Amino acid sequence: MVRIRVLVVDDHRIFAESLAAALAAEPDVDVSAAGSGPAALRCLERAAAEGRRFDVLLVDADLGGMVPGGRPAVPVQEGNADGLVDGISLVAGVRSAQPGVRTVVLAEKDDPRRAALALGAGASGWVAKDCSLSRLLTVIRGVLRDETHLPPALLTGVLRELTAARKHRTESERLVESLTPREREVLRCMVAGLGRKAVAERLFLSPHTVRTHMQNVLGKLGVHSTLAAVALARRAGVGPVDLAGDVVERGGQLA
Repeated sequence: MVRIRVLVVDDHRIFAESLAAALAAEPDVDVSAAGSGPAALRCLERAAAEGRRFDVLLVDADLGGMVPGGRPAVPVQEGNADGLVDGISLVAGVRSAQPGVRTVVLAEKDDPRRAALALGAGASGWVAKDCSLSRLLTVIRGVLRDETHLPPALLTGVLRELTAARKHRTESERLVESLTPREREVLRCMVAGLGRKAVAERLFLSPHTVRTHMQNVLGKLGVHSTLAAVALARRAGVGPVDLAGDVVERGGQLA
């Protein structure tokens, strides 16, 4: 019998333990539980080091909490003093680190926008927390066959959200393409969270020149703040400058 290894990731202990116990009663399911995103990542790493792997992660949509607007509380790669990682960021981190692992998001309520974010992060399904065990098992087995599972009532809303996101991304990409190569480097530094002085040191420019480049970036992107520029850049797929490596060439002279 082929066994399915499932990891339940939920910081509501009673729910996680109850769900794990219900799944463990199935003859072909091995189940473990983790109470946080970092704990889940450690479980995955440990299993991989031992030559094992989890097949499916069941991730609480509200793991670690969300800030207003549905944005992640903290990205997986950054962490914070409390070690919090929200559910959707965890999905993205797992997809990047172990793409063979399927993730299913468990949610208290249907939310087309959040579901679209989860699918965009790499989730294979969105399931209500109060669904039946048989329904959940159907989803678990389905995602292992590369199926995507959504409640029918969510489908129209999710498709609308994904279409709108693609439209926004296309527009964002067009705006980013209007920047000069130097302005794009400055934007990548902004995405990395560098201030004007740090950008100047990074790119071997004067602070005054960096200020001018930043103003030009905001103007060309049609935004009024660094936060808005960073949000637009991320929609366009612009990543942060690599702070660990020397990826920026010396300009040669102050502009």
